[in-house]
Amino acid sequence: MERLKLVLQYFQSNSESISNGICIILALVSVKLYTSFDFNCPCLPQYNRLYSLGVMVVPPIILFFLGVLINRHTGVMMDEWMRPIGNRSKNPAVVKYLFSAMIQRALLAPMVWILVTLLDGKIFICAFSVSVDPALFSGMPNNTGLDVIKIMAKVPCKEDIIFRNISFHKAVSRYVRCYSQAVGWSILLFLIILGALARLIKPCFDDHATFLQTRYWSNYLDVEQKLFDETCVLHARDFARKCVVQFFEDMREDTILRLPHPLFITNHQEEWEDEEERLHGISKQEQVDQLLDKWYYNKPELDVTRIAHRPRTSVTWEDRGGKTLYSDV
Repeated sequence: MERLKLVLQYFQSNSESISNGICIILALVSVKLYTSFDFNCPCLPQYNRLYSLGVMVVPPIILFFLGVLINRHTGVMMDEWMRPIGNRSKNPAVVKYLFSAMIQRALLAPMVWILVTLLDGKIFICAFSVSVDPALFSGMPNNTGLDVIKIMAKVPCKEDIIFRNISFHKAVSRYVRCYSQAVGWSILLFLIILGALARLIKPCFDDHATFLQTRYWSNYLDVEQKLFDETCVLHARDFARKCVVQFFEDMREDTILRLPHPLFITNHQEEWEDEEERLHGISKQEQVDQLLDKWYYNKPELDVTRIAHRPRTSVTWEDRGGKTLYSDV
């Protein structure tokens, strides 16, 4: 149980790990969708290839855009790219890094779908059975009244009556499936070699210090956006609570109630002061709009050496004549 809690805390604190986990889940979902998908080849020369290519291409495109949609780096990248410069300059390397990370994660599920379809071979058989030379195999049914192209188009439909008690369609299917699996394993090997070479060669051409800076500021943008959203939620909650309480107080009649002093008044007062602190002196809708407008058009400079001025409470003791006895100002 403790290990599971540590894993959940790790995923909650690391945005990249969350994105990786979502992409892995999406890849597993693509495998599950393919295994549950009932593929039925039309077995017609003019539709086999069109239908097969549609099944092989359209779902990967959907999975790719779904991966782009659910990737948090997409929103961070677009916000950084489209925002006005204001007090903070833009770094094209950070946008490029976020774009690369988004594309790599979004391509995982489509590549899994394509590799699974190629290793399975059913779609490849439906698409290219017409292209196979029937002279390579024996036992082709020639008493059906159909031409060769229509017979080869019916190879994926093994339950067709023309292939009853004939092993011709099995031999052709096995032949095309071997090609399909060879293509699938070749693509997988190429991707692994490409990734290994990129991992080995990239440090030789890129400045590692620049890469660390780019990665740091990309993580900073993600964390800054999350903290801003969380702060906005807390501020909106306190602002709404103050508005609701003020509404009910305005509806109350001006009466005087003599009640014993309750013990929770002190705690309530402290909570109210905490809300005042979180509101940061913002008490009107126009102030909130101006603040959000300033955040978008004029983001703060990346410099934390300046400390914002905060009013400090001063205590002064005076005598009855108004003469100052002591002051901590």
